[in-house]
Amino acid sequence: MLSKIPSWLKNRYLLTTIAFVLWILFFDRNDIFTQRERARDLKSLEKSKIYYTGQIQEAQKELDQMSHNAAALERFAREKYRMKKDNEDEYEIDEPK
Repeated sequence: MLSKIPSWLKNRYLLTTIAFVLWILFFDRNDIFTQRERARDLKSLEKSKIYYTGQIQEAQKELDQMSHNAAALERFAREKYRMKKDNEDEYEIDEPK
């Protein structure tokens, strides 16, 4: 019965190595599928970081302009918060899509 088994399958070091590799690839907590998912998440987070860094820089520029220029501060208040002077009327026109 044992004579029908190839000699390379009788090598316990080879069998142990194969079992170890299979365990690491498929059954370990950090298996190959988990690593691929984490790499995908990392790329997504890096893209988000780039986007939000740009948004922060843009907001910082606006803040610098508003802190040094009163006209820019007034424009910001009128556009974002719809503020107006006492003697002004504000009309909002909706454009059809």
